[in-house]
Amino acid sequence: MKEQWFGFHATRKVSVLTFLFLMAALGTMGAGCTEDQGKADMERTAVTGVSAATVAPVKAPEVYEAMGTVRSDRTSVVASRVMAAVTSLHVKEGDTVRAGQLLLTLDDTDARQRARAATMAAHAARQNKTLTEDTWKRYQGLFDQQAISRQEMDQVRTSRDMAEADYERAMAMAEEAGTYLAFTRIVAAAPGVVIAKHIEIGSMASPGMPLLTIEGIGDAYVEVHADEGFSGRIRTGMGVEVTVDALKKSFQGTVREVLPDIDPRTRTFTVKIDMPEKSLRTGLFARARIPVGTREFLVVPAGAIVRRGQLTGVYIVDDRGVITYRLIREGPAAGTGIEVLSGLSAGERIITQGAEKAVDGGIVTESPE
Repeated sequence: MKEQWFGFHATRKVSVLTFLFLMAALGTMGAGCTEDQGKADMERTAVTGVSAATVAPVKAPEVYEAMGTVRSDRTSVVASRVMAAVTSLHVKEGDTVRAGQLLLTLDDTDARQRARAATMAAHAARQNKTLTEDTWKRYQGLFDQQAISRQEMDQVRTSRDMAEADYERAMAMAEEAGTYLAFTRIVAAAPGVVIAKHIEIGSMASPGMPLLTIEGIGDAYVEVHADEGFSGRIRTGMGVEVTVDALKKSFQGTVREVLPDIDPRTRTFTVKIDMPEKSLRTGLFARARIPVGTREFLVVPAGAIVRRGQLTGVYIVDDRGVITYRLIREGPAAGTGIEVLSGLSAGERIITQGAEKAVDGGIVTESPE
């Protein structure tokens, strides 16, 4: 019995010693890890002379840029009112015309014959009217002397009235023929620029057929086609910055009209912008920057951007001051900085000054504000 107890006691003693040994080993390992981490931090390259700042979101107006064209408020399509062949053409595309200037002529052979016949008919009607008027006056004197009957007097009066009506009809037909003749000479109704020619000499013109397109000088506006996603966000009266690249100038325009219909092919709608410069040439390309609200985004100083070949990034500084190179997607310039589209979150600290001194994996030992 004593030997068994002794054996049990010995076994228990060995177990206690083993437990103490394991605890000591774990303690030694923990101390070794802490020491290794401390050594790793001590081995990092110290970076001085840099400044770090926390990235915070900023709010700015959201601007939508749409492409457009300078248009004229006074665009007219010159058409024929008679059917005839074109005999002469006095303008070409790009010509500036004045009001009343002759643009083209049509074959007036038929019109002249009609006008001549109408003029002769009017002359004959005038002579007949004069004759019946004189006859009525003579019969009126005889009737006053009771030399003729009332019936005879009524017949003469009726002949006079019919001659007057024939004369009025003949004169109207002569005027109509003269107007028809005038239609063979087509003139400009207002000053402008010929932007399109739809017919050539010898071609047959017909009523309503477009011959020329003329855009008036002055009263220019810009017409843009905006994406359907901005429908309801663009309203009349909004100020718009319009840039005409050909002139290398920018103007401050005003939205005057928004057409609500969406084009099913382009998924866009039309916006018309009044321009302060009315003498702009039609057809010029224009870019309109339309404010459509506000947006929140991240902006970093231009000096914080670090480029490595085709890569663009910034240096992130963590809570322990360790520097890490982070790739970002760069956006457009925003004020004095650069917009960051992705790769960076609000609240993170980045090196804003002295980025050329930073080292990936280094540690900031001096971070002046």
